[in-house]
Amino acid sequence: MSVLPDLHLHYVQACQNLSQPENPFIVRVLQEADKNWEISTKGFTLKLAGNNHLVPVPRVTDDDLGVLVSVLGQAAFVTGLDLAYNLLTDAGAKTMATFLQENSSLRYLNLMFNDIGTSGAELIAGALHSNQTLVHLRMTGNKIGNQGGMFFASMLIINSTLEKLDLGDCDVGLQCLVATATALTQNKSLKAINLNRPLLSNQQEETTVHIARMLRTNSSLVELHLGKHEMKTFGVERLCEALYKNSSLRYLDLSCNNIICDGVKFLGELLKRNQTLEILDLNANRIEDVGAMYLSEALTTWNRSLQALSIVSNNITGKGLLSLAQAVQSNMKLSHIYIWGNKLDRSTCWAFSELIETGRLQLGCTDVVPYEVDGEVFLAELSHGLGKHRYWAPRCAAAAPGAANASLEIVAVSEY
Repeated sequence: MSVLPDLHLHYVQACQNLSQPENPFIVRVLQEADKNWEISTKGFTLKLAGNNHLVPVPRVTDDDLGVLVSVLGQAAFVTGLDLAYNLLTDAGAKTMATFLQENSSLRYLNLMFNDIGTSGAELIAGALHSNQTLVHLRMTGNKIGNQGGMFFASMLIINSTLEKLDLGDCDVGLQCLVATATALTQNKSLKAINLNRPLLSNQQEETTVHIARMLRTNSSLVELHLGKHEMKTFGVERLCEALYKNSSLRYLDLSCNNIICDGVKFLGELLKRNQTLEILDLNANRIEDVGAMYLSEALTTWNRSLQALSIVSNNITGKGLLSLAQAVQSNMKLSHIYIWGNKLDRSTCWAFSELIETGRLQLGCTDVVPYEVDGEVFLAELSHGLGKHRYWAPRCAAAAPGAANASLEIVAVSEY
């Protein structure tokens, strides 16, 4: 049975009972939570991220977590827990695993960039074999390794509740990626997964082949992150072949790969026929002007589903950028475009300045803003993009629900 919001008092009592000193950071957050009397009916995310403060805070340790979960066990109105950038180890993972097996209200858990290893991953993945409430888990940046990733892949075969899983920057390897792709041919509940930056020892793109095979049959996945997979033209072609048969994927992240214009040619052909994909991230590849022309041709004449496109840092000059500006002008569905890091010449500056000044392109939907010096128009960078809140989340509301610069952190599970 849930108690009324009095988390601070229960925390003080728990510290006394367990002979554990109070963490002033946790005290302050719980005091703030107690002031919000609506949390007992609406649900509440307890934000204890260690990196999100102007003044340094004492970060949450394994011992702190032991006291905290004893309090949260009596507070069913706490449906989310953000413990990112703290000092949790495998011992803390054991505490959290026990809590997940016993707790029936937690829906969101963020453990990104702690010090959880393979054994901690095994415990948390094991807890999710029986947990039926958690829908969003972030393990980003914990060095769980290939074996730790294998435990999560096995969990996906059994768990039918989890909707979002973030294993980016976790040092997973070839076996984990193949096992995860295999599990997702059976799993019908997972809607978003981040597999960015695996550690791959060969250049054969075997993992891309398995992921493409999964996309042919998976009908639930709507968001897929494959950044830093060393993907080349062969891998892009395999993915595009699979996506001709897929009608569910809405967000495809291929950032930081080795994709050139030959690979983008396949993406352009896909966009001519695919009417499902809404967000495409090609940030930090090398598609150049030819690749930009392939995209602009598809977006100008054929595609009316893509809403957001990132081609940041792709060695595109004015010719390619101008064609994309014309695509934005003619395709009213394309509302977000990110172009910084390319070669912005005079024609590009004028074109995007006109898009912004006429209201066709909103400042919140792009990463450039025009300014004028001696009658000459230039573009300055705005800190917007598809990965804006991938590694941190502001304490206040970050973005409108329809914003495309949100990724896994902001877009609500219910959105899917």
